[in-house]
Amino acid sequence: MGETIKLSMKLPVTPRELYEAWLDAEKHAAFTGLNADIERRVGSKFTVCDGYITGENLKLYRFNKIIQSWRTTDFPEEAEDSTVTIELEQIKDGTKLTILHENLPEGDGKKYRQDWREHYFKPMKVYFSEEK
Repeated sequence: MGETIKLSMKLPVTPRELYEAWLDAEKHAAFTGLNADIERRVGSKFTVCDGYITGENLKLYRFNKIIQSWRTTDFPEEAEDSTVTIELEQIKDGTKLTILHENLPEGDGKKYRQDWREHYFKPMKVYFSEEK
């Protein structure tokens, strides 16, 4: 069994706006600064950052939760895919975004926690604050 990490942040947008942006290739690329090929369909495969991140949309709960299989090219070849659950909770001034990332290769939790903060949370905070 791999490592699990959990991170949260608040953004000044609605859960619907964030959900739609996450599953839209152009908006996903805009809020991360990383190219993305993703669509809003269960079973569809996605790539981010020139194929560094790949996965599949496993379950989509409209405007509320996204569950994806997820791996990077840094995963050992024999490693299973990890699972990312993106939860979107309506709060007073926007949305609380929670990322639960499960089944990461042993010893990699700290690396991926930093990657989420650096490549998603920081640019998302700027992107979604500037939109308002």
